[in-house]
Amino acid sequence: MPYPVPMSATENDLGFLPFDCDNHYYEALDAFTRHLDPKLGARCVQWAEIDGRKYQVVGGRVSRVVTNPTFDPIAPAGAMHDYFRGNPEKKSPLEFLTRREPIRPEYRDRNARLSTMDDQGVGRIWLFPTLGMLYEELLKHDPYAVCQTFSAFNRWLDEDWGFAYRERIFAGPYLSLADVDWAVAELDRVLSAGARVVVMRPAAVHTIHGVRSPFHESFDPFWSLAAESGATVVIHAGDSGYSSQGYADDSFSAQFSGGSWKPSIKSFAIERAAQDFVITSIFEKIFDRFPRLRMASVENGSDFLADAMKKMTSTAKKMPGYFSDDPIETFRNHWWINPFWEDDVHTVAELMGTDRVLFGSDWPHIEGMPNPLDYLPELKAFDEADRRRILHDNVEALNTRLP
Repeated sequence: MPYPVPMSATENDLGFLPFDCDNHYYEALDAFTRHLDPKLGARCVQWAEIDGRKYQVVGGRVSRVVTNPTFDPIAPAGAMHDYFRGNPEKKSPLEFLTRREPIRPEYRDRNARLSTMDDQGVGRIWLFPTLGMLYEELLKHDPYAVCQTFSAFNRWLDEDWGFAYRERIFAGPYLSLADVDWAVAELDRVLSAGARVVVMRPAAVHTIHGVRSPFHESFDPFWSLAAESGATVVIHAGDSGYSSQGYADDSFSAQFSGGSWKPSIKSFAIERAAQDFVITSIFEKIFDRFPRLRMASVENGSDFLADAMKKMTSTAKKMPGYFSDDPIETFRNHWWINPFWEDDVHTVAELMGTDRVLFGSDWPHIEGMPNPLDYLPELKAFDEADRRRILHDNVEALNTRLP
């Protein structure tokens, strides 16, 4: 039976409990290794201690994509909120991260997370990786290692969090198209285990045959199963391997601020990756082949939308007869968008319609909201029906498999 969602002051005000489409865990120390054949450790993921600090060795190389992969201690949730709000006090990015605290139980324990959700006034969440969104890039040269690593990872995820825990926590297993046979088998397995949503990075796919678009027809068996199952495929911000072409530091640690007190084009990589992925899905007509397929972009921002739509419209005019339908309408029919919390949600609603906008807080990441429902003031100009769509109904629909 579904787990009863408790009444709260927030529900009394809104009339419902929001469904947050973007929550995260901090991976357990053995998240990648618990179910991994130890013989594959050197090829996949291992732990190492260097100068008294623990690091993960990914694909035989020490990974420093995060400062402390044990996440203990960790900066508080939303520590960089004011920085992304516009940095009114003009602090250096590093000043926002001076405070550390012991890792909280709710970051790794599902029952503690339910209790925290009750306190926050959040009814349900989609739950996505932290390190798990970064490691395919480090392993892309070895598709077999990618598949073995995430087979083990998804088994850990099911064991520690579950794919539909008490019908409130819906953890998304990570999938890659590096080997289409593995992708189909793993998708079938996690769907059978109850997954409502699956997640991948927005990136071209590195295979033994070379680099391919994710919508190349060789991947159709995967997209066919995803469409037939009625589950939702999410592309989530991560390390998509985007190069700054020498203009900036390409390490993932430079993603948000350039790694120093100066602006950097690296900070645009997340939205560039999402825009390329979204446009390619339309250009390669994946939704013509699989009209039931539903996709959502989570934590990739939304500033790219207007430019993407302009490019799709321009291309359709230049290539009359190529698209079976207006590419913008195809886009709106099959994609849902979770803007950054600091984006103008009204612009997103104008471009996509309020039935395609998803609320997500990125909790408890440092660049997210200190508390998920700190987002409510951003929606004060919407009417009651549109607020409910954005805060609950849209993601609830995506979380329900199409019959």
